[in-house]
Amino acid sequence: MAKLYITDTILRDAHQSQAATRMKLEDMLPACKILDDIGYWSLECWGGATFDACMRFLNEDPWERLRELKKAMPKTKLQMLFRGQNILGYKHYADDVVEAFCKKSIENGIDVVRIFDALNDPRNLESAVKFVKHYGGICETAISYTTSPVHNEDYFVKLAMQLEKMGADVICIKDMANLLLPYDAYSLVKKLKENVSVPIHLHTHNTAGTGDMTNLMAAQAGVDIVDCALSPLANGTAQPSTEAMVATLKGTERDTGLDLKKLSEAAAHFRSVATKMKQEGTLDPKVLNVDPNALLYQVPGGMLSNLISQLKQQNAEDKYYEVLAEIPRVREDFGYPPLVTPTSQIVGTQAVLNVLMGRYKMISKESKGVLRGEYGALPGKVNEEVRKLAIGDETPITCRPADNIEPELEKYRKETEGIAKSEEDVLSYALFPQVASKFFETRDKKPEDEVRTLYVKDLS
Repeated sequence: MAKLYITDTILRDAHQSQAATRMKLEDMLPACKILDDIGYWSLECWGGATFDACMRFLNEDPWERLRELKKAMPKTKLQMLFRGQNILGYKHYADDVVEAFCKKSIENGIDVVRIFDALNDPRNLESAVKFVKHYGGICETAISYTTSPVHNEDYFVKLAMQLEKMGADVICIKDMANLLLPYDAYSLVKKLKENVSVPIHLHTHNTAGTGDMTNLMAAQAGVDIVDCALSPLANGTAQPSTEAMVATLKGTERDTGLDLKKLSEAAAHFRSVATKMKQEGTLDPKVLNVDPNALLYQVPGGMLSNLISQLKQQNAEDKYYEVLAEIPRVREDFGYPPLVTPTSQIVGTQAVLNVLMGRYKMISKESKGVLRGEYGALPGKVNEEVRKLAIGDETPITCRPADNIEPELEKYRKETEGIAKSEEDVLSYALFPQVASKFFETRDKKPEDEVRTLYVKDLS
């Protein structure tokens, strides 16, 4: 067996899972030279929730962040997470927007695009796969791993074979809630290696405390690449530690070839970043613990930090475990969607509403969309009583949802005339209209405007 390759998530999923995606570009750049010299297969640094968080909370342009990271790390492949037809937003977009986003992501510095669909509906991946390949990116399609009465090994192997036929360059097992147990990982990787010819990449977390063992068993079974995170932001709801994996395999046939001294140097920088985020209160200690209950509730890391923040806003933190227990019930009613963005947020929010208001007394717009078929085909049988409460006598959608969406890029261009300075700005607006508009306003304020504001303030 060849060496095991590592993708490090320190610049994206590690802080998304532990600190609600609040790491700033200024916290990343000082370590980029070291990261670039380590020899990773790739560095995951963009996509997922980073796009929204950059503009909404950090007053950063996500595109500028990507360009700066590319400039600082020219030798290492940069990787992003892309939600298929949802792109990085929470609804489906027309194919022309998907195409423009794939094109601009690759132009601005992305090499590997990991594309997933929350429902594992291959129809929702078609456009993104086609356009990533067309514009020269490495197309890594993902299987959203979950367990349920309708999800088993054969289901995932069959899906992987479909994705390979569709044009995947790499197939990722995306185990966002750390539900893939070590021996199951061994068996699934073996089966995938027998049935598909492209490399297999494993992404797991350490929410339930089994992540390191899952990665190790997958390595024994021949997985090609695994996701890890540098130790200051590893474990708990994030990925298992990079240094631990490298040390474990040293001197074996799967030796990663990575240098522990260089990793230690990079980790020293991020240790100070993690300390700063704890002091700011963005790194919640709850997410650092291992919780085997994750195997019962099936809640991924990013979703946990979202739930905590939703309950804090409602002064209902004492309902945390009630909400966790309600999540599997909502998921069953909704036909067992895997819990990954956006379905994790939709199911999580509905569980919060059920606990705080009474079961299905209030149904969110997004829950109605899922039950209407706006997000694609649900894997299992839906609770028809709940569907009727949500959408009445409407007929659910059965075609590829994006077939019902007219081209919309031109509409977004018109809406942003005078405020968008580039095609990238138009795309930022398309995904997050309110957040982007507010961000542009702040970003484009002339220095004299600020001086004038201060002067007026002084006079008053």
